[in-house]
Formats: sequence, structure tokens, C-alpha cells
Amino acid sequence: MKRHHLCIAFAAVISAGAARAETDSSLQSIEQYREALRDGNPAELFEAQGEEIWKTPAGPKNVSLEQCDLGLGAGVVKGAFAQLPRWFKDTDRVQDTESRLLTCKEKLQGVDIKAIIKAPFGSPEKDEMNALVTYISGASKDMPVKVSLAHPKEQAMFNLGRRMFYFEAGPHDFSCATCHGQSGARIRLQELPDLTIGKGAGVAWTSWPAYRVSSGQMWSMQWRLADCFRQQRFPEPNYTSDVTVALSMFMAAMANDAKLDTPGIKR
Repeated sequence: MKRHHLCIAFAAVISAGAARAETDSSLQSIEQYREALRDGNPAELFEAQGEEIWKTPAGPKNVSLEQCDLGLGAGVVKGAFAQLPRWFKDTDRVQDTESRLLTCKEKLQGVDIKAIIKAPFGSPEKDEMNALVTYISGASKDMPVKVSLAHPKEQAMFNLGRRMFYFEAGPHDFSCATCHGQSGARIRLQELPDLTIGKGAGVAWTSWPAYRVSSGQMWSMQWRLADCFRQQRFPEPNYTSDVTVALSMFMAAMANDAKLDTPGIKR
């Protein structure tokens, strides 16, 4: 009987070891696939498109966005993405890249931004925003994330983002932490970054915006968050709403000092 139990225990150990080996092999294959994708990232095309949109006069006022202040002064793009979201004095709000671009479009170009906010993801209006974000993010590639929490409203937005990260709701009582609150978790053999630690937050934050191979589209963080809400069975948040900026603030601040690898590419 003892020998029988030992055989069962030994078989279980062998089985577990084989499962781990198979998982490790699968993860290695996924990483090799990702490396292959990075060679010739189509995001470069969107980056070029975004630069053209940035420099082309548009809107009722027929001016470009070249005087848009992204936090480092009018027209300064290099390094700006690495410090967003941040508090802006002129709006007295904490804004991410997309909400700040809407402010610039409205103030500089005279654009009615309500149409952009209401447009669905994948529409020409949102595609233009995604291209702009891709261009802006690319100008900070390889720079460390340096998001400030010095202003009271920056700290308040971070605190709101942290609360939202752990907030459970919907038909399945999901939260962001359900998938991204522990290390070593995975779904469909794909590792899920733990956003509660700097390393995990760095992996997640620094790779968006990203080109989605499966859809052939460029996704900004606003789009990524909207899709996360969908998967949690939550109502879709309003584009550039405080809740989306707060979640971005939480991730970005947790990712401080990680180097940006934007624009990224995903399967």
C-alpha cells in the first residue's frame, strides 16, 4: 500500500514538472513571437501619420497643433509623454495625453471636441487621436517614466486610480486587481502583469500605445482601458473621463523609472 502511495505521489510530481515545462516552453514561444513582431512594427506608420496631423493646420481656426503645451512648454514633444498624466495650470486638471490633446484641439484649432469624445473606437476621429498619441509617445522612447505626484490634484488622481483598480462590481464582481493584482497569473498562457508592483506596472504602462496585430489597429491606453471595462462587464467609460485618467495615473506612477518602449506591438 505504501509503495502504491509513493508511486502516485511520484507520478504527481512528474506530471506537475511536465506541466511546468510545457508552460515554460509555451511562454518562451510567445516571447519569441513577440520579438519577431517587433521587427518592422507597423506602429511606425501611425507614428508618421501622427506627426503629419500634428503639423498640419486644421479646424475652424486653421492652425496646427505645434503650439500645443503637453507639459514641457508650447510645442515641446520630446520627453512629454514620459511625464504624463500630469496637472495643468490652464485647465486645473490632471490630464493624460489624449485629454490634453482634446484641450489643444479645442483651444488652438477651435474644434468641437464633443464629436471626438462620442465617436466610437475605430472611427476616423478616434484613429486620428491614436495616431497623434503614437507620434507623441514615440518621441519619448527609451526615456524613463517620470510622473509627478507633487501637486495635490495629482496625488488625489493617483488615489482615485488606486481605488478604481481594486473596485469590484458588475455581474461577476470583477476588478482590475482580479487579473492584475498578483504575480505569476496568466490567461490563455499569456502572462498578466502585476500592476501593484513597479516591475509589472512598468511592463504594462511602457508598451502602450500599441499596434494590435489581431485587429490591425493602433490602440491607445484609453482604448485599452475601455476594452478592460468591457471584459469586466462594466459600462464603457466616457473617453478621457476622470476614471480613465485616474487609472492611467495609478499605472504610470507605479511604473516610474521604467523605460518607455512605445509605440509597442501586441498580438
